[in-house]
Amino acid sequence: MGEGFFPLDEELGLLPGKLMPRDHECLVRLAGWMPFEKAAEMLGEMVGIRVSKIVAQNYTEAAGAAYVQMQEEEVGELEREMPETKGEGVEKLQVSADGAMVPLLHGVWTEVRTLVVGEVHGGKQKDGKREVHTRNLSYFSRKVSAQEFQRLALVEIYRRKVEKAREVAAVMDGADWEQGFVDFHCPHALRILDFAHAAQHLNEIGECLHGEHTPESQAWLKDHAHSLKHDGPDALLQELEELHKQHPQTKAIASNLAYLKKRKQQIQYPTFQALGWPIGSGIVESGNKLVVQARLKGAGMHWAEANVNPMLALRNILCSGRWREDWPKIEDRLRQLTRQRRQQIHCKHHPPSPTSLVARALQGDFNLAPAQPPSLPTTSSSPRKNPWRNFTYGKALFQRHPKI
Repeated sequence: MGEGFFPLDEELGLLPGKLMPRDHECLVRLAGWMPFEKAAEMLGEMVGIRVSKIVAQNYTEAAGAAYVQMQEEEVGELEREMPETKGEGVEKLQVSADGAMVPLLHGVWTEVRTLVVGEVHGGKQKDGKREVHTRNLSYFSRKVSAQEFQRLALVEIYRRKVEKAREVAAVMDGADWEQGFVDFHCPHALRILDFAHAAQHLNEIGECLHGEHTPESQAWLKDHAHSLKHDGPDALLQELEELHKQHPQTKAIASNLAYLKKRKQQIQYPTFQALGWPIGSGIVESGNKLVVQARLKGAGMHWAEANVNPMLALRNILCSGRWREDWPKIEDRLRQLTRQRRQQIHCKHHPPSPTSLVARALQGDFNLAPAQPPSLPTTSSSPRKNPWRNFTYGKALFQRHPKI
């Protein structure tokens, strides 16, 4: 028997599946925060409805896939229309991006890229130091190539009105794909190399000079990191140049010096702090833990590749505090997909008559006069020869001879 549907489902606005809309939403929202099995258990405890782990997984991944589809369509529309951002922008925005690894099936690991956008607030003094905070954070994550991530992130860049902000700072590490992301979306942003990342390069030099994890290397790092943070890079780079002359064959000194020299304008930390900017990309590092790893990197978790982005999409709206805003859109898309499926089922089981006017028009027959019934084959007056015509109807083919 083929699949059917109840017409009242659409009138009542029901979602695909057997749950009422409110219970459907509750299950998906729970599964966005916790493993599917735990979400199914919690739904039973909260509303008295018992579902299996597979049901929780299917509902959640379908909702996430619908939201991914919606955002991809929005990106396509933005690329075609290039609309101007509506409304006023904020005073200062921080943009940070980074990657994190998640486990797939069969022992494979893959990189998930995350963009974080937040409003920068500062000016308060604490212990003689100026405090800077980045608030109202929003996240966009996908498991795609760097180039495709750059394209898809347009939906979040547009939503946060990055182009309308008075000032924008891109605080990131030195990865090439991240710098390319800034070139594409906010080329005029102030670029700040994450301070911890710069200190890591200094640490490699210190360990080369004084040994790994020694008190001397730790003291050397503390002094030089303090100098970079409070005095700037000029004196530090000169000192490193002298070290390079003393140890010309030492690759650790040469490579890390070249790295910092190339990014001299991005390590002007005293200037950045005076302007009220953060000098660390902690918002994206914590974002990787909060958005990605907390849900996709749990004990024993291994994901099918096709299901990573749907879960990331749900994690984005949950951790960005946009569930109430975006879930109704997901519901509408799920209903739309259900209607399309029902239409396909109806057409499959009730194909249009080939002689109907609509079908003939679709086939290019624009003579819309009623179709004539197909003509029956003509019969001849003389019967055709048939060996069975000589059969003796009503007579037995074998008759016994009477007994004598």
